[in-house]
Amino acid sequence: MSITMVLSSQTKPVMASSNKTRNNFSSNNHPVCTRTNQILALILITTTFFLTRTFNQYCPNNYSSSFINKSSSQDLYFINNGWPNRGFGNQLSLKIYVYEENEIDGLKELMYGRDGQITVDSCLKGQWGTQVKMHQMLLKSRFRTLKKEEADLFFVPTYVKCVRMMGGLTDKEINSTYVKEFYNPELGSRIPAAFDSRFSFLFSGAGAHIFRSWPKFLNRSIILTPEGDRTDKRDTSAFNTWKDIIIPGNVDDSMTRYGASLVEPLPLSKRKFLANFLGRVQGKVGRVELVELAKNFPSKLESPELKLSGSEKLGRKEYFEHLRNAKFCLAPRGESSWTLRFYESFFVECVPVILSDQVELPFQDVVDYSQISIKWPSTHIGPQLLDYLESIPDKEIDAMIARGRQVRCLYAYAPETEPCSAFVGILWELQRKVRQFHQSAETFWFHNGSIINRNLVQFHKWKPPMPLP
Repeated sequence: MSITMVLSSQTKPVMASSNKTRNNFSSNNHPVCTRTNQILALILITTTFFLTRTFNQYCPNNYSSSFINKSSSQDLYFINNGWPNRGFGNQLSLKIYVYEENEIDGLKELMYGRDGQITVDSCLKGQWGTQVKMHQMLLKSRFRTLKKEEADLFFVPTYVKCVRMMGGLTDKEINSTYVKEFYNPELGSRIPAAFDSRFSFLFSGAGAHIFRSWPKFLNRSIILTPEGDRTDKRDTSAFNTWKDIIIPGNVDDSMTRYGASLVEPLPLSKRKFLANFLGRVQGKVGRVELVELAKNFPSKLESPELKLSGSEKLGRKEYFEHLRNAKFCLAPRGESSWTLRFYESFFVECVPVILSDQVELPFQDVVDYSQISIKWPSTHIGPQLLDYLESIPDKEIDAMIARGRQVRCLYAYAPETEPCSAFVGILWELQRKVRQFHQSAETFWFHNGSIINRNLVQFHKWKPPMPLP
């Protein structure tokens, strides 16, 4: 809603003999436009203009107007403006069908394990919590539809990373259960996920490789994952920019929620270390180098090897208290290119330093990461890195932290009602994947719109394996 005042005026030549005209106006009881009237009118117009701007700012007339600023390529993030209309559209307009757990054979096992003993609450914790959070938010979303025929996208929920980590299914069981979910040799495809780019799956750890037959059954589906690694150890990346979406990792809710967080940031002047790395080494080259560097420069770099259990294991609060005690939080590569510390650093207001050459980051069409983080070559981990970080004035560090403070809401899995959250950002990314027409090197079509494969077989008769698009 906005208040609009339209002023229309016609200007006519004023002659010396216009006194008679003025007298006629007066005689007809029309008010004379005095200098005072003009000043009052100007004040009214000015007041109306500013009231309208203020009212529109706090009462946006569509959902998109309260997201990302698009007024300047130099602007990073301002809450009360719109997401850039750069292939996204100017407002969210999606219909997503969410499969029920009893709707597909095998789906319950992928959510709760073979015995159904894995709980939803236990899967909310840790890096894999995104699988549960996205599912729960989609179930409550105003963009959810219960009608398959009107859906733009189909979401198939699984908590498979959590189920695997908690012993609910083995790798072999995960693969066979997924296969059973998608394909029955006698009945054919249960859901056409491998062939239909409208289907989306979320893998919050190990990427789609946790289901080793993904190239056969999910090669056209949209994969939501923090694992944007194109150089993984299987030499076949499960991430494809043609169809997939990088999502933020799952930062502990106690640090991202509105109001008081578990641990508050420290002023730069009170931080003990220049930089830190808080993670398990696991024999990874970059991490080993950081531990050795910390031994040589203990006053500058804190890098204890974190333990999984025992008296040396850091509690949740202790971990974040350590993380906030440095100006720079180092984020080296682990099993794959991404690390949760990159996202956690924004909530303790520590500038993240990426030491992972192949990393892919979420919302790269919206966020200018060079303004809020540093990316340093992993081949140059050593004293040179510490010298560089030490050369950056606190004034510039503060400026980077302030810009990071503006965008960090995009890394929090807050409800859809919040104007800025990872969930809403992912919805925008999904919207850009919704196309009226999908084509690749392995899709063809007839004059009547029927989609066929290279052997002229129509879509509903396709059988795996299919070549990648």
